[in-house]
Amino acid sequence: MLILEIEVKEMQRNTIGFIGAGNMAGALIKGLLESGTYKPHSVFISDKRKEALKNLAGSYGIKLCQSNTELLYKCSTVVLAVKPQNIKEVMHEIREHLSSGHFLISIAAGIPLKMIGAFTGGSVALARVMPNTPALVQRGISAIAFGPDVSEDLVRLAESIFAAVGKTLVVPESMMNAVTAVSGSGPGFIFYLMECMIKAGVEVGLGEDVSRELVIETFLGSAHLARNSDKTVSQLRQMVTSPGGTTAAGLLVMEEMGLKKTLTDAIKTATMRARELGDASS
Repeated sequence: MLILEIEVKEMQRNTIGFIGAGNMAGALIKGLLESGTYKPHSVFISDKRKEALKNLAGSYGIKLCQSNTELLYKCSTVVLAVKPQNIKEVMHEIREHLSSGHFLISIAAGIPLKMIGAFTGGSVALARVMPNTPALVQRGISAIAFGPDVSEDLVRLAESIFAAVGKTLVVPESMMNAVTAVSGSGPGFIFYLMECMIKAGVEVGLGEDVSRELVIETFLGSAHLARNSDKTVSQLRQMVTSPGGTTAAGLLVMEEMGLKKTLTDAIKTATMRARELGDASS
């Protein structure tokens, strides 16, 4: 494999490029611009879907690239924001246009660093990140795993990029499949619970708008309480559960119906699926 030797100084180190113009790329671009981490003229994007590119450029004034290879010559930091099933195609396309001055950050769920590293020959700094959809409103949580020998400067750079859309955690890559299940898939599980509670509220006599508002604010307030309290979530649950009261009656039904096992099985299954995506890519 030929890796072009381009000195870091020949690239614009204050630029960032996105290969892929999906929802998460859009969320990151919005966060980076609103936080002042990057300026619009320093953000580049490429995608086969021209309409998606035009939409993002029109919304944020960022720079469009006609190809992924063009983007590599304009950016040292590159976010691989493509679907897991497309990662091999992209890596085949860009591999000979990479240099030791590039920093590749993959947000493709389930794709291990060793797979991306196989295309780069170990000459490119790598990070794997699992953001989640609340990044769309700058309230996400992103877990970051780094490849070998990534400099402290690049660690800080990656953290600053994803801090623009929420909180960040650095984790070993061995934890990423579990992270994908808990925080990556987690919003989907939570939205499903919210959907069920809204429908249940309607069934017991609430208007749909009222039920929706009650459920959303209850989830939001409970999350803030859990974040700001020195008590565990188990202790907080006990606080609201008076013996013989309404909460206790409802929780008893959940226990009898096996809700805890259902949620545990959902997390385990999602973890296994993330592992399968990685295995399929290798």
